[in-house]
Amino acid sequence: MPSGTLLSQIRQLVTVDVDSMDPAHAARHTSPEKGLLFCDMTSNQAILGGQAERPENLDLVKEAIQEVKTSYEESGQKKKEGEEFAMDVIDVLTVLVAKRVYPYLSGNVHAQTSPCAAYDIERTVAHATKLVKLFEKHGISKSRVCIKIPTSAESMVACHKLKQVGIQTLATCLFSVPQALAASQAGCIYVAPYFNELRVHFQPTLWREYANPGKEHPMSQVVFDVKDVYKKIGSKTMVMPASLVTCKEIIGLVSLKPDHITISGGLLDKLAELPPEPVESFQLDLAPTQFSESELSADYLANDGALLKESLAKDAETTRKLDDALKIFDECEKKTKDLILSIASKA
Repeated sequence: MPSGTLLSQIRQLVTVDVDSMDPAHAARHTSPEKGLLFCDMTSNQAILGGQAERPENLDLVKEAIQEVKTSYEESGQKKKEGEEFAMDVIDVLTVLVAKRVYPYLSGNVHAQTSPCAAYDIERTVAHATKLVKLFEKHGISKSRVCIKIPTSAESMVACHKLKQVGIQTLATCLFSVPQALAASQAGCIYVAPYFNELRVHFQPTLWREYANPGKEHPMSQVVFDVKDVYKKIGSKTMVMPASLVTCKEIIGLVSLKPDHITISGGLLDKLAELPPEPVESFQLDLAPTQFSESELSADYLANDGALLKESLAKDAETTRKLDDALKIFDECEKKTKDLILSIASKA
């Protein structure tokens, strides 16, 4: 039996990222002076909203509000109001919150584009570009920023455009191999297959337990197939599964040999309290799905992502999960906007 904890064991098997914007979570499981760091920090509208709501972060929200107001004055641009103003504050707050976790990372900070831009190429490009510039303004270079973008057809075309100007992207809310092929063609640095659909984190009764998640969970086959397909086509895009609920799921996913795995603060705490697993717990027990050469070589980005649109139209379950995730993220973003406007009205 290996020594240490289950977390330390997993770190030896896969690159571990922190799926949290809470610096306390990052600090508990790193030791910068000893070179023990997380690689990346992932985030989204739900994670940011959770930080914005915390009373101890009120001053950070106020700082973001003031920075946006000052930027209007210094640039001479017309002051935005309502939701437009709140969105500008969200973008600055994203950077301020991420900066607190940055010292515990060896890799990238991630920020997610607005869900309302998911089916609009130019809006996605514009928001991603804006976020990168804000990170650079706050001392985090473009090379250490990765923009998370939901895997719609339009957004993958946007990722290709962003790649051409040197902006790193991650294709998130991914549930299928065609989405992964489009992301690879777009030049995404990562894909993030959601092991569980996002809704289970808000309605826990929807979550289903499997005795052997690495073999029985339907998304295990998808993750394994994405890895296998990427190997066949020589893709440089890395696989970073996300949306995990239990330590057992993490063990199952590690057996699939992804490049990265992003883990919430709560699960990191649990992994750090558990002993290592027997080596056989991480043994692979799946066979790859066979895809035709035409499927692997098809251009999913041509004509504004027409082939990916067609694939999603035929895949009701992937489309349902993608649209539902966007709906939840939109609700979280709107809730954070309301909070910001409430705080700003009292300033």
